[in-house]
Amino acid sequence: MTKEKILKLIKKGETQKVEFKLLPSKGIGDSICAFANTNDGLTMVGVSDKDEIVGCKTVKKIEQQIANISHSCKPSIYPEIEKVKIDKKTIFVVHVKKTGSIHSYKNISYKRVGTHDQPMSSEEVIEFAKDIGKIQFDNQICKGAQLKDIDKSKIKWFLQKAKEERDFDVNPSISMKEAMEKLGMFKGKGLTNTAILLFAKKPQKFFLQSRIRCARFKGIDSLDYIDMKVLDGVIPELRQKAIKFVMQHTKHAVFFDANQRYDRWEYPLRALEEVLSNALAHRDYYSNAEIQLSIYDDRVEVWNPGKLLSPLTPHDLKTKHRSIPRNKLLADKLFLIKYIEQWGKGTNRVIEWVKKDNLSEPKFQNTAGGFEVTLIGPGKSFEEEIEKQKLHKLDLNDRQKKAIEHINAYGKITKGKYMQINKVSHKTAYEELSDLLNKNIIVRQGKGRAVVYIFK
Repeated sequence: MTKEKILKLIKKGETQKVEFKLLPSKGIGDSICAFANTNDGLTMVGVSDKDEIVGCKTVKKIEQQIANISHSCKPSIYPEIEKVKIDKKTIFVVHVKKTGSIHSYKNISYKRVGTHDQPMSSEEVIEFAKDIGKIQFDNQICKGAQLKDIDKSKIKWFLQKAKEERDFDVNPSISMKEAMEKLGMFKGKGLTNTAILLFAKKPQKFFLQSRIRCARFKGIDSLDYIDMKVLDGVIPELRQKAIKFVMQHTKHAVFFDANQRYDRWEYPLRALEEVLSNALAHRDYYSNAEIQLSIYDDRVEVWNPGKLLSPLTPHDLKTKHRSIPRNKLLADKLFLIKYIEQWGKGTNRVIEWVKKDNLSEPKFQNTAGGFEVTLIGPGKSFEEEIEKQKLHKLDLNDRQKKAIEHINAYGKITKGKYMQINKVSHKTAYEELSDLLNKNIIVRQGKGRAVVYIFK
């Protein structure tokens, strides 16, 4: 660090990132510990709290003292110790990096608050440990949970999907206890919290917070909602139900050209699945808050309790970054069924998918004690794009268009229903449905009186 920069910092005085000490014995251990716990910082030894350069006389001794004090922190801290001479006076600039661990000095953990190093209470230490992932919810034993609380069919589905997605070679027909042991979810005589989140018959009996609260709000900033649901279930069920809610409350268009059927949603569903998977995998399950899914006219917001774990920042998610899971055991299991990848590329894929649909880049932010992803909607451009792909390109009549709208709403149509909604004869219905078949818009399903027509 240059002399000019040091003098500039001294002139500004002590800050959240700068501390002055006359001697190492004057609380330098507290400061080094606080910076390592809270944020990168500098401790300048040989500078008074009145911003005066006093200097250090026993240079070698003081340098060794700083190193010894840093090493005596638990766990040890290894700062960069820089010796600088200013106006024939030697000072030490101790560069401390935030480590992502919980450090203590003389059995007390400190945090940096403004220009002060404050001792943390036992409650604060616990919360701090949770925030940085040192105390993990997912691998703890769930009190009161027994094998009778587990749904065997959910285990079987999981193992079959893990085999399909990751070639996870465990027989889906093995006993529940053996399955739990192979998955690392049965410790001693107890089931882990992850087992409950993935396989319990009634997971909310144990963890009421493991829910998704969904709402479709009016307009773009109203507090009034059109529909609201609180979703229960294990994690795969929660994701599936949440996507269904999105599909019910966002725009969807089906259109055709001479060779292909286009099925477009207002938002790319793959991106929403990824966002929901991440929220369920990385949320803070110690928090009593629920995941919130909010749909407005112009955006979809997904908020989960628990900010990004340090050193990740919202900006990092838009670039190449590492995965830092809050719930490692749970993340490992969701990896097996391909809900997450654990390579830190999930948010990059979300960005890729929305851009492919010509949508604005999503917003990532730590907010209100949690993490939020906002997908920006297409607005009127969605309708404009669909207009360009009108069904009349295939020379369909109004009755055929009405039939397509019926299939879009109900998933299928029968010949009788075609006759009913269009008030036409059996012969006309047959001819016009055959025309849709020939144009590869629909296919026939079933036999005899059970025949229905669905999209190809």
